[in-house]
Formats: sequence, C-alpha cells, structure tokens
Amino acid sequence: MANWSDPRTTAVPRSTTVGVGEAAFDAGLRSYMLSVYNYMASGVLLTGIVALLFANSGLAAQVLVTPLRWLIILAPLAFVMVLSFGINRLSTTAAQGLFWAFAVAMGLSMSSIFLVYTGTSIAQTFFATAAAFAGLSLFGYTTKKDLSGLGTFLIMGVVGLLVAMVINIFLQSTMMQLAISAIGVLLFAGLTAYDTQKIKSMYFYVQGTDFAGKSVVMAALTLYLDFINMFTFLLQFMGDRR
Repeated sequence: MANWSDPRTTAVPRSTTVGVGEAAFDAGLRSYMLSVYNYMASGVLLTGIVALLFANSGLAAQVLVTPLRWLIILAPLAFVMVLSFGINRLSTTAAQGLFWAFAVAMGLSMSSIFLVYTGTSIAQTFFATAAAFAGLSLFGYTTKKDLSGLGTFLIMGVVGLLVAMVINIFLQSTMMQLAISAIGVLLFAGLTAYDTQKIKSMYFYVQGTDFAGKSVVMAALTLYLDFINMFTFLLQFMGDRR
C-alpha cells in the first residue's frame, strides 16, 4: 500500500519513547491494537451480514448472472485503491466511511458463496479461520523475531499466486485450483502474523500524530484482507458445495 511501508526498516526515533513511562506506553499500544481489532472484526461482521441478506433475498442469484456482477466484483478493489493511495489526502472520518462502504461492497461480492457452498461448511470454515487468525495474530504480536524478511517472501508468493489464478482461468484444472487454495491459506496465514507485527511497530510512529486515526483504519483493512482471503481459500479447499 502506498505510504504504508514497514516502519521496522528504520530505527525507532528516541523522541517517541523518551519521557514516556513503560506502563503508559503499553496501555497506549493495547488501546491502539484494540481499536484496530474492533474495526477489523466489525468490518468482517458487516460483510457477513450483507452477504447473507443479499443472498437470501434472491437478488444475488439474479444479479450475479448479469453484467452487473463485474461492478459488484470490482467495487471492493476500487475502495482498496482509494484508501491505499489516497489515505494522506483523506480525513479520518472519510477514511472510516470508506472502510465501512468497502465492507458493504465486499458483502455484496461475497454473497455468491452462499449460492455455491452449504451454510454448515461456511460456518465451520469461518470459525476455523477465526481461530487460526487469532492464534497467528497473537504470535505476530508477541514474537520477538523480526518477520520483515518473511513478509517479502510472502508478498512475492501472493504475486505468484495471482498469476497462477489467472492461468487457471483458462486451464480450469481442479488439481491446480486445490493447490492454489492450499497455498493461498498458507500465504495469508503467514501474512496475518507479519502484518500484526508491522501494525504493532507502526504505533511507534503514529502515536500522538494526526495520522493515528487513519492508521487504525488502514491497519484494520490490512488484517481484514488477510482474514477474508484466508477464509475464502480455506472454503475453496474444504467447503462442501450445494
């Protein structure tokens, strides 16, 4: 994301910690991370509610077979691009509004899973993803190991995964799709830990600045995407189709 680089590539300025009590700093970090998780979880919940309502209304089955499906599919990407590249020009309120609009757009886009997979397998996959996400994010938050090198490898893996997905559009290989889904789960599992550590490090730089509120939104968006992608790939790998 533009201007959302890894803060651990440079030393932490002494001015961010001098004169600040360790207890006060820890409390501030916990509050910051809690805000990120609250936004992320609320976004996931909103997406799920919108997806379920849109699918159950019967509109999804009608709209997703028309050319309008491309608008629904591509709309979330447009919101991500605006947030990623325009975050410095947006106010905190505008960034928050775009995040909620993105969650709604994702809900419309993901409504198709309720038409393809059984409700039971969707629920089971969701809770499995939630448990895995919680454990991986906790690891990223608590580990003392620098995961920045792993992040570079994982991002390169995601690029390769996208290329493989495009190729499989033409090949329509079931085995290749299973491999893509399995690799996708592993890549976004690793990114969950990496991004959590990156977000934790970002707090050193945004505390007490005007960018703090916007950084919470961007951090929530990052973890949201990790969760949704891990859920989607896991559902493709182990979900029961109707």
